[in-house]
Amino acid sequence: MKSASVYLLFNGEAEQAFTFYKSVLGGELQLVRYGDMGGGGGNLPESVAKRVAHAALTYLPDRLIMGSDCPPDNPVSHEKVPFSVCLDLDDRAEAERIFTGLSDGGKVEMALDKTEWAEVFGMVTDKFSVPWMLNVYPSGSAGTA
Repeated sequence: MKSASVYLLFNGEAEQAFTFYKSVLGGELQLVRYGDMGGGGGNLPESVAKRVAHAALTYLPDRLIMGSDCPPDNPVSHEKVPFSVCLDLDDRAEAERIFTGLSDGGKVEMALDKTEWAEVFGMVTDKFSVPWMLNVYPSGSAGTA
């Protein structure tokens, strides 16, 4: 396997969410709307055509988060989602900066603090209902307890 990436689904908020993630994580953002796609994309109702069919945020040289808006007739539920986006970070300052950014308008589930497995660990659900975990592992541990 070459890699695994996060793919997030939204109900019309993908552009706002990915613009927000870019402001927190930095990087390059690509957005493709349903209306920009071939094969009849131009014949869609405006409410569908303006939605994001594909978003890709590349941050750091090799990190990627992708996502899209669901069609209006097939919404996604963000209640009790069975996942978290987990970021492994280099140091406490970087973790604090990103945690503060993701917390803006969101809800801190667990403040950044030392745990049994990490020098720093915290959990936050952002303003788009996406849960995040942030880790800074002890030097040389690569995330093992």
